[in-house]
Amino acid sequence: MDLHLEADPGEGRRAGLERALRDAVRDGRLAPGARLPATRRLAEELGVSRGTVKAAYDQLVAEGYLTARQGAGTRVAPLPSATAEPQQAAARARVPRFDLRPGSPDTGAFPVAAWSRALRRAVATAPSSAYAYGDPRGRIELRTALSGYLGRARGVVAPPERIVVTSGAVQGLSLLIRVLEGARIAMEDPGLPFHREVVRRGGGRVVPVRVDERGCVVEELGRVAAVVVTPAHQYPTGVTLHPERRRALTDWARARGALVVEDDYDGEFRYDRQPVGALQGMAPGHVAYLGTVSKTLGPALRLGWMVLPPHLVDAVADAKLHSDHHTESIGQLALAELIDSHAYDRHVRACRLRYRRRRDQLLARLEQSRLSGLTGLSGRSGRQDLLDPPGAWRRVRGIAAGLHALVDVDDEAAVLERAEAAGLTVGHLGEHWHTPGVEGRPQGLVVGYGTPGERMYPQALEALGKVLELGH
Repeated sequence: MDLHLEADPGEGRRAGLERALRDAVRDGRLAPGARLPATRRLAEELGVSRGTVKAAYDQLVAEGYLTARQGAGTRVAPLPSATAEPQQAAARARVPRFDLRPGSPDTGAFPVAAWSRALRRAVATAPSSAYAYGDPRGRIELRTALSGYLGRARGVVAPPERIVVTSGAVQGLSLLIRVLEGARIAMEDPGLPFHREVVRRGGGRVVPVRVDERGCVVEELGRVAAVVVTPAHQYPTGVTLHPERRRALTDWARARGALVVEDDYDGEFRYDRQPVGALQGMAPGHVAYLGTVSKTLGPALRLGWMVLPPHLVDAVADAKLHSDHHTESIGQLALAELIDSHAYDRHVRACRLRYRRRRDQLLARLEQSRLSGLTGLSGRSGRQDLLDPPGAWRRVRGIAAGLHALVDVDDEAAVLERAEAAGLTVGHLGEHWHTPGVEGRPQGLVVGYGTPGERMYPQALEALGKVLELGH
């Protein structure tokens, strides 16, 4: 290792070395656990005797700054902090035992072997230009692969020249808002608060648009430049945009010259019927389509894409150029290889089966909690016709697709309090409204079934079931 030390010429060599090392540890330039150079090597670099270095090391070992063990060398000791223990305790207290929050896939299902093969092939065949600055729209190899995949799997009209590769769907949304320059943007209510904040920070003015049992209420859009929707599986209600609403929304965009931003965040995962095609296929000139591998592969890859109307391509590419120049190239080449080899399709199909099984486990445990509650109530009241006991969950919505379900409850706050006491974390409908705290609105739990891992998932469902049973 290279070790930068500044010694005071007025100090003795040993004292100066001790002080410089001590300061480096205190300042954090030498992190706990860092291995120091061997005494002979450091003596040669500093132009001092090996005995001077050894004496300095020994002194700092005695003071507790360093540790030395035969065969393991000399390392920086972990320094205790007055605030470390309370912070660690607080961190432990914040981590739930069971995490059923929505929005995350099962990262344990990441196709390590397939991705490794694709990455090796990508690196082996990549031209030297792949390691230079590239096209802000993304590598042509990935845009071509995406053009074919999105057309056959999602019904998207996606010529490569209209695709811009991004570092995730959030960046895509942010770039669009920057191009729209302070426009009024309608966003679903309820909807994802983080996306609303992305729009606001990009200079957009957020306008709520109501969501009902058939999806976004198009007739209430009003005078806005764009609307952000999740038509395949609305977040968080899970409703699929009704065919009449799909036609009405595209007709509205054509008539107003407005833009529909389609967030197809989990459109590949549909379980009980044929996948609903992307809205973009109905009006390619008026819909900006956002996609990502965050749910299919994993959010750590930071790979997403936009399929844009022709008039927006150059402006969005310029915004991308001045944002981060371009998304990293090697990951793009690996994803292109994964798609072209059909390994991506095979992985998505395997995940679809995996998540359907998890969804079915969730539904079975919820039904068990309902039956348990009914049995308890009938035992107390002598009645068998209590189909909707007080405090019970009432129905499950949004189960035909995606990675989460909405469980309607009577008293959201009470259920969340019981869940916290049980070490369980779930999402809830209340945090998704544009204006929180309004009385009379539906209440519910937004339960994700992408996490936790296979071993903990049944235990998490058991905890959820018991929390709901306590409400009967």
